[in-house]
Amino acid sequence: MQIETPPATKPYEKPEGERRGLVIVNTGDGKGKSTAAFGLALRAHGRAKAVKIFQFMKVPTARFGEHRMFEQLGIPIEGLGDGFSWKSQDLEHSAQLARDGWQKARAAILGGEFFMVVLDEITYPLIYGWLLLDDVLQTLRERPREVHVVLTGRRCPPEIIELAGTVTEMTKIKHAFNAGIPAQRGIED
Repeated sequence: MQIETPPATKPYEKPEGERRGLVIVNTGDGKGKSTAAFGLALRAHGRAKAVKIFQFMKVPTARFGEHRMFEQLGIPIEGLGDGFSWKSQDLEHSAQLARDGWQKARAAILGGEFFMVVLDEITYPLIYGWLLLDDVLQTLRERPREVHVVLTGRRCPPEIIELAGTVTEMTKIKHAFNAGIPAQRGIED
């Protein structure tokens, strides 16, 4: 490890532009996409901002750690799917759940009631062809100026990346799962 001297002056100039809603993307093969989005939701909620979270691949009855905590805090989180695609008994039904869920998410974005709308794992229904990319892009473009939208998932379409104001790619360097360690309660769920 190389030791550095801490900066003695601010390493950047403060932007002069106006504050407005952002499109934020967390993508890549590394861990932390949803976790980072949930952190933003918590930060916004801590500033008394209205937040809504939609999870495109989770079932409505999911009770992972984030569901339990968001429920305690009063942050609405809604599962829109039926779980992992490889567990689905009917992929057309899974696709219809995604389409129905998108209509709810779209209304929340365009309605302007929420400061932030999180679209967790939305990239999967997009890349499976269950949602129309053009509809998602149009909604992001037409959202009220003050609404922030956070999208997560692997292989985010380049058109969304181009539209977004902030994009972070999580890169997997190493993951315990690949060493044979199963998902951990409180870490992966």
